[in-house]
Amino acid sequence: MESHIYNVNLNWVADRIGEVSSPELLDTIDVATPPQFPKGVDGVWSPEHFFTAAVNSCFMTTFLAVAENSKLEFVRFNCHAEGKLEKQEGKYLMTEIVLLPELTIINESDKEKAERTLIKSESACLISNSIKSKVSMSPKIIIAK
Repeated sequence: MESHIYNVNLNWVADRIGEVSSPELLDTIDVATPPQFPKGVDGVWSPEHFFTAAVNSCFMTTFLAVAENSKLEFVRFNCHAEGKLEKQEGKYLMTEIVLLPELTIINESDKEKAERTLIKSESACLISNSIKSKVSMSPKIIIAK
């Protein structure tokens, strides 16, 4: 695969708020200092949310590709992610991302395949592989009724 460039623009709006956009995308998203920091803003996406969302969304897209290639039949996929911010040696770091996927499959006989697919997806996620934060996963597999 050849290399790709992803363009992102940021414009400061006011106070601790900016606006993120891309010439490749339709929507803009407000971004701000999170409320845990001085002059942080409630209710607006923060870099920490984006970081956690990047891992979570990459995990999902990787899962969808791996599931398709594995011919895994499922009816629902959702994933909650928790990004942990800590201060270590005087610096703030996103130290850990915990992925909590819930996967609903049709056939109970596919449970082991579903588990393998989730594990493979977590290990193949390019964003997770590009960061130094610990990424862990605690999946839940549900059989559709």
